[in-house]
Amino acid sequence: MQRDTGKRPAPMSAGWPDLGGTGVRVSLPGSLLAPGTARRLVRSAVAEWTGLGLFDACSCCAGPAGGCPPGTPCPERLADDAALVAGELVTNVVVHAGTAAELVCRYDPPAEDAADADGTAALIVEVSDHHPDRPVHSHPHDYDQSGTPDYGRGLHLVAALAERWGITYRAALKTVWARLPLDGRGSRPRTGEEPADPHRLRPVGSTAPAAPTAGRDDHDWLARGGAASFLAEASDLLAGQLDENMVAALAGQLLVPRLADWCAVWLDDETGPYGLREPGRTAPPPRLAGVWHRDEAAVEHLRAALGAEAPKPPDPRFRSPVPVPWPAASHDGVPAADAGGHGNSGAALAYRLAAGGRGLGVLVVAQQGAARLPDDVTALVEDFARRVALAISAAREYTRQATISRVLQRGLLPSKVGQIPGVDTCLVYEPSGDGVAGGDFYDVFPAGSSGRWCFVLGDVQGSGPEAAVVTGLARPWLRLLAREGYQVGQVLDRLNGLLLDDAMEAAEAAALLVTGGHGPGLPDGQHARFLSLLYGEVVPSPDGRGGARCTLASAGHPLPLLLRPDGTVTVIAEPQVLLGVVDDVAYRSTTFDLAPGETLLCVTDGVTERRSGPRMFDDEDGLATVLAECAGLSAQGVAERIRAAVHAFAQTPPGDDLALLVLQAG
Repeated sequence: MQRDTGKRPAPMSAGWPDLGGTGVRVSLPGSLLAPGTARRLVRSAVAEWTGLGLFDACSCCAGPAGGCPPGTPCPERLADDAALVAGELVTNVVVHAGTAAELVCRYDPPAEDAADADGTAALIVEVSDHHPDRPVHSHPHDYDQSGTPDYGRGLHLVAALAERWGITYRAALKTVWARLPLDGRGSRPRTGEEPADPHRLRPVGSTAPAAPTAGRDDHDWLARGGAASFLAEASDLLAGQLDENMVAALAGQLLVPRLADWCAVWLDDETGPYGLREPGRTAPPPRLAGVWHRDEAAVEHLRAALGAEAPKPPDPRFRSPVPVPWPAASHDGVPAADAGGHGNSGAALAYRLAAGGRGLGVLVVAQQGAARLPDDVTALVEDFARRVALAISAAREYTRQATISRVLQRGLLPSKVGQIPGVDTCLVYEPSGDGVAGGDFYDVFPAGSSGRWCFVLGDVQGSGPEAAVVTGLARPWLRLLAREGYQVGQVLDRLNGLLLDDAMEAAEAAALLVTGGHGPGLPDGQHARFLSLLYGEVVPSPDGRGGARCTLASAGHPLPLLLRPDGTVTVIAEPQVLLGVVDDVAYRSTTFDLAPGETLLCVTDGVTERRSGPRMFDDEDGLATVLAECAGLSAQGVAERIRAAVHAFAQTPPGDDLALLVLQAG
């Protein structure tokens, strides 16, 4: 993360994480105390470096004038600005990314070459988070009663204080950096001062060869291996992105300022001009997904000049990009691409974004002050555009699949959990991974007009579509059998037979599909549909004195636990074989009274078999131990306590669906 220039100063005092004596690096937890800690660390660093002679001490601030004239090097002012920037960036991480913040503050000495654009001494502040797909907020949304933002002032303040700033994306890291010159000449215009040079500093810590900026020599950069490193970094960052807007944002960050002074991305609708759409349906126009400029202050001017209408993409029959007109002046009269002061003309090319024969949008890349883009840059961006199109296509496919899964999830699980009269009910359900339907399922429903209520907690063998099929069969069958008046044991007997019959039919159909009706089919058991199930019925006390009569049975499922008001925990029911395994089994039920104040806890194996290394959560009666500590809590309190204990058992997220049902008699 460090760039050494010139002579390195003496090492810093002990206690600071060291970056060779010219910088500090520290990891801050994602808590509300982190911004204050960041401000204190930065102030202390500047004070220490001033004592080491890196910054000349300034007497103006201590004098009667009470401050330094503009343009005068002042460590005190630098410390104030740097602390404010660090606090705002860390606040962004804590509030929006929700991860730990990695803070780097380092001294950037003056360059030995006086012609260097970064010739003045400065302080570099970098703040990274570990959630790169979360956007960086550039303006506040929430305010307290005084009208002040309640979580920080956003990147507007950073842009006002910094000479240059930007965002660098890595595969699992996002870094916002700011360069604060010692003389206080930030990007904000001050009395008697010229606005800051708009050239973008190369992203700190970039492993790619230095990208060309204004006056760039693209050919020299590409000849030094820039193309290969650029495409490698682009492939790494774009791989696995599941949101098309994030793909577009990464594309802009990668292109500007490395290969272009500005760029824009338009994305077609899923059923857009080059995609499939319903007959007679008018395709919506492409939307402007993002605009990027090497000067942050010029982005809005450029956006206004580009407008909402996308340029005409190249003919699908030809792969080459096509020139597009340079944007005209925006509505306020400021040339959109002229904020950097390099003329209001240049070369712009439109690239068609397409994958699998389907158009996805348009990418426009431009260089200011150029008659045409160099051929090697044009070819490199064309290769890059193909990668962007493939990433957008993959993100859209994921979105479609996720939408299907959500629709299936709503159909497989009840829209709401029934509330049993006189019994407090609480359910916690957390699907694993990306929430694909299948696996664990639950239900609480009335069984006719007899006052009986039934509850179900099940776990299907496997996951994904196969598990979803079994869930889609089991839950409506259970409701039907219960409302037909079958008792608990009889319901499990009949469900077991139905699962065996359905598995046999599925195996026969698959065998015909694989063999064409000749020869052996699939291996035995490949289409077996196993199911663990806890099923019970509750009859509230008819006299209104509280409590309920409960009957339940477990088929290969973790046994329920009964918590009494004194903290005693008892195992209820007996273990029995899974459903869908053998057909000559008669399931037995257990009946007991759920007295007022007593709590029944039912869970799936996502709770009991939660792992932390070789240990499981329920080893040595771990679940019963935690439940005993819940005496006196409400049903919701018990559910939340168990859920928190399961999550805290291991540092990694749960790898299986988690479901638990709590019934507490009133």
